Amino acid sequence: MVYLQKTYVSTTLADKPTPQELHQLAMQTVGQDLEDQGYEFVAVNSQPKKDPQFVCKRNKKLYFVVVRACVYPDNPEQYDARLMDKIKSHAEKFKANLFYAGVGFANAEQYDLPLQKSHPYAVNYKGLQKM
Repeated sequence: MVYLQKTYVSTTLADKPTPQELHQLAMQTVGQDLEDQGYEFVAVNSQPKKDPQFVCKRNKKLYFVVVRACVYPDNPEQYDARLMDKIKSHAEKFKANLFYAGVGFANAEQYDLPLQKSHPYAVNYKGLQKM
C-alpha cells in the first residue's frame, strides 16, 4: 500500500478540485509508477474516460492501463466490470495485457473532511491490478 502526502497549490478561486484535476493527479501518480517499473510509453491519453489512458511496452509486451480517480470514501480498487470487459476485448485484439489503476484522494488532515486544493491531501494507490 502506497500512501503519499502532497500539497496541491490552489490556482483558482474554487478550492474544490475538479474531476479533470483529480484525473490529472491520478495520471501523474500512475505514470510515475509505470516509469519506475520500466514501462515505455507508446501512447498517453489524458482525457477522462477515453480508455485506455496509457499504452505501454515492457519486455516486448504491450500493456493497456485504465486510470480512474476517486475521492474518499469511494474505494479506488473498485472498478466497473462491464467497462473493463469491453476494454479487455479491445486489448485482446492488440494482444495486450490490461491493467486497472485506481487512485483515491482524501483530505490528509482528516479523511472525512472535504478535499481542498489549498490543504494537504493523501493518495491511496496500491498499484496496477491485472484484469
